[in-house]
Amino acid sequence: MTPRKILVTSALPYANGPIHLGHLVEYIQTDIWSRFQRARGHDCLYVCADDAHGTPIMLRAQAEGIEPEALIERVHAEHQRDFAAFGIEFDNYHSTHSDENRALSEHVYLQLKANGHVAQRVIPRPYDPVERMFLPDRYIRGECPRCSAPDQYGDSCEVCGATYTPMDLINPVSVVSQATPELRDSEQYFVQLNDFREMLEGWVGGTKDVPGVGARASVQPEIANKLREWFDAGLEDWDISRNAPYFGFEIPDAPGKYFYVWLDAPIGYMASFRNLCDKRGDLDFDAFWGADSEAELYHFIGKDIAYFHTLFWPAQLHGSGFRVPTAVFAHGFLTVEGERMSKSRGTFIEASTFAKHLDPEYLRYYFACKLGSGIDDMDLNLDDFVQRVNSDLVGKVVNIASRSAGFIHKGFDGRLAASLEGDDRALVQRFADAAPSIADGYERREFGRAMREVMALADLANQYIDEHKPWVLAREPGNEARVQTVCTVTLNLFKTLLVYLKPVLPAMTVRAEAFLGVPPLVWEDAGSVLLDHRIQRFEPLLTRVEREKVDAIVEASKDTLVSSATSSGHADRQAAPLELMPEIDFETFSKIDLRVAQVVAAEAVEGADRLLRLTLDLGGETRTVLSGIRGAYAPESLVGRRAILVANLAPRTMRFGVSEGMILAAGPGGSDIWLADVDEGVPPGTRIT
Repeated sequence: MTPRKILVTSALPYANGPIHLGHLVEYIQTDIWSRFQRARGHDCLYVCADDAHGTPIMLRAQAEGIEPEALIERVHAEHQRDFAAFGIEFDNYHSTHSDENRALSEHVYLQLKANGHVAQRVIPRPYDPVERMFLPDRYIRGECPRCSAPDQYGDSCEVCGATYTPMDLINPVSVVSQATPELRDSEQYFVQLNDFREMLEGWVGGTKDVPGVGARASVQPEIANKLREWFDAGLEDWDISRNAPYFGFEIPDAPGKYFYVWLDAPIGYMASFRNLCDKRGDLDFDAFWGADSEAELYHFIGKDIAYFHTLFWPAQLHGSGFRVPTAVFAHGFLTVEGERMSKSRGTFIEASTFAKHLDPEYLRYYFACKLGSGIDDMDLNLDDFVQRVNSDLVGKVVNIASRSAGFIHKGFDGRLAASLEGDDRALVQRFADAAPSIADGYERREFGRAMREVMALADLANQYIDEHKPWVLAREPGNEARVQTVCTVTLNLFKTLLVYLKPVLPAMTVRAEAFLGVPPLVWEDAGSVLLDHRIQRFEPLLTRVEREKVDAIVEASKDTLVSSATSSGHADRQAAPLELMPEIDFETFSKIDLRVAQVVAAEAVEGADRLLRLTLDLGGETRTVLSGIRGAYAPESLVGRRAILVANLAPRTMRFGVSEGMILAAGPGGSDIWLADVDEGVPPGTRIT
């Protein structure tokens, strides 16, 4: 087989919030596929980066009283920690706020402009008449024009998923001054997307012949159908500029104008690879990104950002002289217990929370069992998770080795039999013969099918052990050779299963390789047989999942009083829905006692990811409140600030103490939470009417 040259990317996680399980669907999917390609002997490189530009970054940094650069540096380290915990093996992990990305973004833009694909025209843009500034989309909030959800951003609704312009909002307000924005003329820059219609239609409808794989479509059928709808509706010019203030790259020769984040974010794939080329010195950037490149280029993304990756991205690549992707693979959302992830139910789970309680490889395996090549949503059912991990990994796969290794060590000094014959040899060969079908499942991203085939083999291995009963044979003299042979067969079956599972369970496989005394397994090792070979003493490779640990993850994920979703920006696919409470009448509402409270002390709650412990002065009375705003506010920035307290809320005993009320805050969560502003002249204890 001729080795293939493959470059793989995942969508860039936004650098203003933590990695959660919804994100991990994509990174685990991409990592499994990349590891499989490497195991087959292909030159497969996996690069990614933090998406570090845009208004949300700027807003969070302002809320924390730090520079955006400090924020993205901190989040970058947190993301790398979480990815490492889940075995996500990048060849390079970079940032869009980099010299490489600036240079490439400017190059792409200038090439598009030189080739006549950039237009300048004056259009009305939202303007804050009080602060005298043009407003980025996320500096405007209001009611969604489709579903009327309150307090939504000016570019998209986090409840119904609608996209719109800021002035489409109902009752829009500036988050800077609370004034109603006005429309004022502003010169903006556009890529004329219709220039690329013929190329895009050909790319969407075409296929690329991949050696050893065959024809591969550029996009999945569901995405192709959606793209045809967009083609039929007409391709509009794409606004690639934003007015200051904006955290990003300034457009060359356009002072005060910045590249819209969706222009430079996907260029971050190229920038990360450029950075890798500079580090290694043996990689040719143009061999992967040049217009005539024969390398394969694949993007793994969430289905909600297909518009950017299948229209804008190939258009700007083609228009600036680069190659277009071989294919873009979209996936669906993650639900937990059949519903969108929810903080109030404890199912909006961060990667770090899961890793504190359970081996992350359990989740890798469960996701692999659920993943297919389509864009359907995937559900994490917690009971099924426990049962499947315990039954498949512990009860079937690891059990094969644990049932055999002791006999080899006790009776044969750890050495396997020197030969296998007849049915024994045929069974080992049957396992090896499954390699092409399982490989096809991996290649086509039908991981669930591949896992079913692997577990069917594991059942056969356990059936073989049960039929031959080495524990019975070992009791009678004269059966020593047969005991050694049976256990040699089962350990070879176990070794072959490890080959097939290694892309999914890399850490467990490393431990198993040490037990078997073999070098790192590759796909070809499915056909090899260990004979007259010494193994090491068996140590447990995995332990059973206890339901109590799963429950602990859920409980740990409930440590916030703010029932909302973490906003992770442009590459995020897993915002939780707005959870509406039952309606109340005005008389019930009038019973709520809202008071001005001054923060006299604030500290992070040890052991809680999002909670701050606030000491509040109500004008002669002191209250302690636990508030889930740690992602948006540094404790020291709150001291002296006035907030609005629900003063007659009954005290609530939480895992980290008693909270004597609730302060009012709004926002989608994470770093995007805002306390209500109270004039410093209003004394603590004043009732809000």
